[in-house]
Amino acid sequence: MNAQTPTRARPAAVILTPAAEQRIADLMARAPEGAIGVKLSTPRRGCSGLAYSVDYVTEEAKFDEKIETPGGVFYIDGGSVLYLVGSTMDWVEDDFTAGFVFNNPNAKGSCGCGESFTV
Repeated sequence: MNAQTPTRARPAAVILTPAAEQRIADLMARAPEGAIGVKLSTPRRGCSGLAYSVDYVTEEAKFDEKIETPGGVFYIDGGSVLYLVGSTMDWVEDDFTAGFVFNNPNAKGSCGCGESFTV
């Protein structure tokens, strides 16, 4: 007998809070023509080495992680997934600032200004 082992859904690399999902929906509601989603990547920059970058994306790359949200598709750059696994992404607004905030268990340190991190 050939019993098939059921495949278990793999958890998303990044957990999005409801506020982050709403911000993605807001971004997609006014996205430029041709945008298929919003993408998180970790380009090399800043004093600690890596930074978080969220941008519109117009095409899906082969190794991107894809997360369906109620307001649109959220992608994670395939080369950045290892730096982000287990992270939570939130959207925070107060009287002075607004932006995505990351709780990343892989980050071993960050620069004084908070713009970049190291793993």
